[in-house]
Amino acid sequence: MVGDREWSPLELTPNAIGVSPGPEGLVEYLAATDLREQLVKAKAIVFRDFRLSPRDLESKLDLFLPNRLAYVHGNSPRTKVGKNVYTSTEYPAEFTISMHNELSYSHHWPTRLLFFCEQAPAIGGATPVVDSTRWLAALDDDVRDAFRGGVRYTQNLHGGAGLGKSWQDTFETGKPDEVEEFLAQADASWVWKPDGGLRVSQLRPSTRKHPVTGDEVWFNQADQWHAAGLGDETAAALRAILPEEDLPQSVTFADGSPIPEEYVVQIRDRGLSNAVDVYWQAGDVLLVDNLLVGHGRRPFSGNRRVLVAMSD
Repeated sequence: MVGDREWSPLELTPNAIGVSPGPEGLVEYLAATDLREQLVKAKAIVFRDFRLSPRDLESKLDLFLPNRLAYVHGNSPRTKVGKNVYTSTEYPAEFTISMHNELSYSHHWPTRLLFFCEQAPAIGGATPVVDSTRWLAALDDDVRDAFRGGVRYTQNLHGGAGLGKSWQDTFETGKPDEVEEFLAQADASWVWKPDGGLRVSQLRPSTRKHPVTGDEVWFNQADQWHAAGLGDETAAALRAILPEEDLPQSVTFADGSPIPEEYVVQIRDRGLSNAVDVYWQAGDVLLVDNLLVGHGRRPFSGNRRVLVAMSD
């Protein structure tokens, strides 16, 4: 198991890069930097002490993410607050969100993520980030081998009332033909249910290779889609309400065989144990390469508002 902390995000401040403090100094730096190349080398970058306000961020976002993407087919609860800008995951503050690469279950995922801290929490609330190559290396050989064939994700999306997300919110449309077009392009299978809901099935690989570095990375959300990843009490409560095939989301190996619970717990725990926490200050920006770095969230108290945007 990998247990040291050899990697951490690159932290850039006005003093470190020799520019004036404030948004103008950040613009100066970004205009003169190949940010894409720098991000691949660093894997994640924290921009701190540039005194960015939410208004500053909106006007500067294109410098970080020139082609922002909508959060279509996302399974996490979020609120859209601007042009393809969203709140970060709106799970209750007392829960840890385990490590994951954004939309790794989808046919089209963002290559870069940007997080902006509008309001830092009073206590806790760090965003842990993990080198995805280290996450893969931290897993036992039998776990890695078991996942070689990939995984199959299943979603049950209600039509307006029910457990989990609706298909309208998930695909940001109320038109079934637009949903079907998206799913066809995604090489997914689907069926409309008599109650107006939608069941979607997708076969995806468990690892990917980075197009620039060639590194193989752990790149799936099996632990988050599996009931065991929620903890024993929550998993038992869900199974008491619904059979597994009717849960809002579930996952199996590619051939449909069940993934052992102990594999799921190992994946979750070793991702978190190899993560580095980024503690927020208001105005911070965290930029990550979504293939090379997984992210999550630590529990917190007090108000916390972190926004997220994505780019290909």
